[in-house]
Amino acid sequence: MKKSLILGASLLAVSFSSLASELFVNIHSSQTMAQGAGLVLATAAMEQKANVRVLLCDAAGDIAINGKEMPTLKPRNVTPQQMLQGLIKGGAKVEVCALYLPNTGRQPSDLLPGVTPAKPAEVAAHLLKPSVQTLAF
Repeated sequence: MKKSLILGASLLAVSFSSLASELFVNIHSSQTMAQGAGLVLATAAMEQKANVRVLLCDAAGDIAINGKEMPTLKPRNVTPQQMLQGLIKGGAKVEVCALYLPNTGRQPSDLLPGVTPAKPAEVAAHLLKPSVQTLAF
């Protein structure tokens, strides 16, 4: 009886975890407010227990560069980089697109801790999952 209850509880937990929402946020804009909007929504989704993955491309890749100076956004007076660091601390997967580093002359060592170069095949496989919702900024 105990084994069947444990097995049933385990299956129920797996069922609920497979229903967890997944949000993929692609940010490519050079505009600070657009970057911030994407990061604010990603943070709100994470607070609501969604699994969040962020892909930074083009000028938005600069958000992930160690020591990058950025303007602050009201009302919280935080930079997009500070918002990104909060997402990383919360468990979001954050990547720069595969084209970013080789086309900007930057190296993986220039990236914030927790940010990695994206692998296109892995990103594509993730996007093809039916549970993934996408946003682009």
